Amino acid sequence: MTAAAEGSPPLRMTQVRRSALLQSEPVQGFALISPTFLYALILLVLPILVVFAHSFWTQNYLTIDHTFTLENYRVALTEPIYRDLLWRSLYISLTVSVLTVILAYPIAYFISFHGGRHKSLWLFLITIPFWTSYLLRVMSWKVILGYNGVLNSGLMGLGIIDEPSTALLYNSSAVIITLTHAWATFAILPIFVSLEKVDRTLVEAATDLGDGPLRSFLRVTLPLSTPGVVSAMLIVMIPTVGDYVTPKLVGGKDGVMIANAIQAQFGKASNWPLGAALSVTTMVIVTLMAGATVLIIRAAQRLAR
Repeated sequence: MTAAAEGSPPLRMTQVRRSALLQSEPVQGFALISPTFLYALILLVLPILVVFAHSFWTQNYLTIDHTFTLENYRVALTEPIYRDLLWRSLYISLTVSVLTVILAYPIAYFISFHGGRHKSLWLFLITIPFWTSYLLRVMSWKVILGYNGVLNSGLMGLGIIDEPSTALLYNSSAVIITLTHAWATFAILPIFVSLEKVDRTLVEAATDLGDGPLRSFLRVTLPLSTPGVVSAMLIVMIPTVGDYVTPKLVGGKDGVMIANAIQAQFGKASNWPLGAALSVTTMVIVTLMAGATVLIIRAAQRLAR
């Protein structure tokens, strides 16, 4: 009885601490998000782990040899065809992200600073292209850039060219134009949100201190909206590397990207391990490129200060 009485206070203290821990905000917050977190973990991490595991195996006709090997990565990194496709994909993706931000920023700026009470209407109008299928939007650019398309007909009607040009379609430029249009909305929205957070009194203060519109924009508005610019670049750059529908429809042989090679390995070639190695290599390089982009933009922002 004495021992039990002596041991009860520590036991009671342990229960009190456990109850306090369970009632703490971090634990309750984690318990609240844990089902969603586990669901996302299963849907996102598990497929990546499966692809990662396949990249170290080899394909023997219809069966997969589970013997560990790095041969797939050697092929992915040293074969000229895959190396060229990867560099072309990175070039197209980076170009599209830069062009999209350049085109999206003025639109987002206009809506944020001059949209007035019609901001919601402008944002609604921007989303209208998404009412149609992505394939239809790509095919529309195929009609515009085609040999007998709208652009060639317009240039011939203006007398700029004598015959239709074949340089507008089935190349990397056509892929860049189509992807830039397709992802413009995804760049406008984060930039708009970032511009909405800019304190207007700071802009007014810069004007009162003698800054003109351009100087005020460069010294106040643009630096404060940098997070939106970074987000827009990443939102556009990361998925466009893996786009294979657009290159297939408007790219031709000169616009093929690494995603088309990956799709071919998982499809007609039936070489899943090589396709997995190409996928992992692309993911790693895109991650490094995205991190480098963020660091470069932040460094430029610090130098501008």
